[in-house]
Amino acid sequence: MNLDKQKTSMSNPHVVVIGGGYAGVMAANRMTKRADVAITLVNPRDHFVERIRLHQLAGGTSSAVVAYADVLAERVRLVVDAVSAIDAGARTITLASGAEMAYDYLVYAVGSAGTALVPGAAEHAYGISTFEEATRLKAALDAAPADAPVVVVGGGATGIEVSAELAEAGRRVALVCDDLGPSLHEKARRVVRRDLRRLGVDLLEGARVTEVLPGHVRLDDGRELPGSVTVWTAGFAAPGLARAGGLTTDELGRLVTDETLTSVDDDRIIATGDAAAPSGMGYRMSCQAANQLGPLAGDTVLTRLAGASPEPVSVGFVGQCLSIGRSRGVMNLTRRDDTAVVGRVTGVAGAKIKELICGGTVSALAKEARRPGSAFVLPDRGRSERVSATAVRPLVEGAAR
Repeated sequence: MNLDKQKTSMSNPHVVVIGGGYAGVMAANRMTKRADVAITLVNPRDHFVERIRLHQLAGGTSSAVVAYADVLAERVRLVVDAVSAIDAGARTITLASGAEMAYDYLVYAVGSAGTALVPGAAEHAYGISTFEEATRLKAALDAAPADAPVVVVGGGATGIEVSAELAEAGRRVALVCDDLGPSLHEKARRVVRRDLRRLGVDLLEGARVTEVLPGHVRLDDGRELPGSVTVWTAGFAAPGLARAGGLTTDELGRLVTDETLTSVDDDRIIATGDAAAPSGMGYRMSCQAANQLGPLAGDTVLTRLAGASPEPVSVGFVGQCLSIGRSRGVMNLTRRDDTAVVGRVTGVAGAKIKELICGGTVSALAKEARRPGSAFVLPDRGRSERVSATAVRPLVEGAAR
């Protein structure tokens, strides 16, 4: 294999970013503050995916993609490939194409993906956590009769939004979940419940799918629910790349780091976004966290390159925002530690706020590309609402946003 010689000399350090989502792009853009750093972003596709619009892709109301030229700094080299292995000892990564690439620092920003938790889910259900999954789901929906029943499993943000999107398009949708909107305030949940029912979604709360079969799902009470298309949104985890490389991860596969986002195994590896678990804990999987953790990871790398000790990171939250189809939405305000409060904006106004937020995330990436250092981070000045992998399991039902 040919070793990529972009790692040139101590005066031109090479930083490789694995993953071109919100956190990875933010980290890459932030590091362009230092002119002598060579930055390579490795991503399996040649376009940026607006993950928070994938339910719209499935419903046919958005392409959910943006050109990297619009959000990635010109100085960042984009390599379209997947990473198959990390060799921390040799400071190299291996690409799916067979090439090897050396690095001085590695930013681990691989994001998260859905996990099939019951028999038959991997074979007979459709995920919606990646561009490829959402594209396959759209094709399946397009091929199904207009009145074919659709089952959505998982009552978190993803399950709520895809159910609403498909129901608004005229689909017969049943949403099966333990708990609807578990991270929302109870009063916001009531609004979500009302608006889903208004769209015709059949809500089966307090139920669990125990098996996915061709054409139907089996519930924990023995009932069988018809579903020509089953959408699985119940559960998210990070890819197994770090664990396969011998690095310490938590139960959800996130790289365990100290409070500066630096791997507990190797101070040349920095994690960010959904794939980071500072002190074995993690922030809620969301673009809100990723757009803050990304630049903070970039700052950690730049600080280490300067021979200084990076500061502990702190991320603050403002709210949780859901679209309920194209015409309604819910913006549930939160404390900085991500705890939902009673304050909320709903209906048409909620939908407009959600659209502003979706556009704002991309605008923030573009701004950081033009003016590295401009990304806004809201510190959590109170108790951080980060939880361990074990504790987070009841909360990850469709929570990756």
